[in-house]
Amino acid sequence: QVQLVESGGGLVQAGDSLRLSCAASGRIFSYSGLGWFRQPPGKEREFISAISWSGTRTYYKDSVKGQFTISRDNAKNTVYLQMYSLKPEDTAVYYCAVADGITPHMREYRYWGQGTQVTVSS
Repeated sequence: QVQLVESGGGLVQAGDSLRLSCAASGRIFSYSGLGWFRQPPGKEREFISAISWSGTRTYYKDSVKGQFTISRDNAKNTVYLQMYSLKPEDTAVYYCAVADGITPHMREYRYWGQGTQVTVSS
């Protein structure tokens, strides 16, 4: 079992930055990767970024490259998603999840957090 808890969401204005956290516990080292996804209102959940537990490999959806940065803190078993220059279209519920590898495919993720809401006003 793996437990994931996201935090750091909130209401911000366009152009602001925000950092999301995903605190992991349980058998996290049974899985080699952690990913971030988001689900905009009325839309399907989509992949954003993933990172290996070693931190040596990262993977981004093309549309967020240069705007979002994924990182991890081994000591805290926490993965972060730093988001810059936020736009209203970044409004979504953001989720973290663990997988057997660094992958953009949602079906390969085994455990999910409950999500954190990010709302970007114009």
